[in-house]
Amino acid sequence: MLVRVGSRASRLALTQAERALSSLRAPGIELALVPITTAGDRDRSRPFGEIGSRGVFVKELEEALLERRIDVAVHSAKDMTAADPEGLVIGAYLRRDDPRDALCGAEELRPGMRIGTASVRRKAQLLALDETLSIEPLRGNIDTRLRKRRERGLDAIVLAACGLDRMGLGREIGHRFEPDVMLPEAGQGALALQVRAGNEHLVAAADDSETRERVEAERAVVAAVGGGCLAPVAAHHDGSTLTGLVAAEDGSWIERRTGDDPAALGVELADASTRHT
Repeated sequence: MLVRVGSRASRLALTQAERALSSLRAPGIELALVPITTAGDRDRSRPFGEIGSRGVFVKELEEALLERRIDVAVHSAKDMTAADPEGLVIGAYLRRDDPRDALCGAEELRPGMRIGTASVRRKAQLLALDETLSIEPLRGNIDTRLRKRRERGLDAIVLAACGLDRMGLGREIGHRFEPDVMLPEAGQGALALQVRAGNEHLVAAADDSETRERVEAERAVVAAVGGGCLAPVAAHHDGSTLTGLVAAEDGSWIERRTGDDPAALGVELADASTRHT
């Protein structure tokens, strides 16, 4: 049986797709990798808010699934919307890697540093840690952002630690932020294998139940808060505690809460955000 596996075409995405392929190999299964360029890949200069809502790195893959051009889509779980489109489901989450954010170019934060990131979540939490930091927009793939840091003379940039580790670039990391200092994006560190409803059997053997439990809880928090990735929203489950966060983009206020019920936690965070605005 031929199983067509779709992936973004970036070097990191293809590296992650190879990991997914390894998890799906089985007797009688022929795997074909299908690279697909997304809106987020085509436009690497404008802020995400000018390109579209959360999902700019997944929409084309989901369309390919629905149009039956591919059978499995490999996503970074943090790039996904909080809910799957009708007709699609997450059939498997691969075992999660390091979910933390990484500081590249320095070993610690120092007052007045110029730091590059395209993430409003990271910007908000960095400014909440030190309001003297200068946060500058920075987009592109990992290699591009590392190069731009040097070209623009930035003191540091912040990236997902898992991506650097997967690319063999862990040496670039000067510091990994613990979640109690900088709460990660929901799903960060996890790879999601999306399929058409009814085709879960194609990827079921690759599913890591612990990762699924944690990431699904994080996504449920974001869904209940609303706003998607354009709002400074974060959620992380460490195996014992589910934590959610909302903040002002300028770091002037930040609300961090814990709870057992993802939906209730999300509503609580949404209410806290409303009180501030």
